[in-house]
Amino acid sequence: MIPGGGQPNMQQLLQQAQKMQQDLARAQEELARTEVDGHAGGGLVKATVTGSGELRALAIDPKAVDPEDTETLADLIVAAVQAANENAQTLQQQKLGPLAQGLGGGSGIPGLPF
Repeated sequence: MIPGGGQPNMQQLLQQAQKMQQDLARAQEELARTEVDGHAGGGLVKATVTGSGELRALAIDPKAVDPEDTETLADLIVAAVQAANENAQTLQQQKLGPLAQGLGGGSGIPGLPF
């Protein structure tokens, strides 16, 4: 006879869910500390964001600054920030993807978010 009539051990499921939540929190903290860069204009503009997408730094090469053409500079800044955010999203998927999948239906119990 199977202990519990073959039903999943609820205590074990809760422990697994708690561990996944702790792992997820740790990964999110690591993302918040990790910085990634994005470049535009062949490196004339560099944006640095955290893995969670917070803009931390913006470096502009003086060659990119033309007082007669601020639109191009603005476009380069936007492109660099977008590139940095795309890199941050890739990092998020690498760090959180496996954890989020584990939380997204691993128990098979309707109504539980894990």
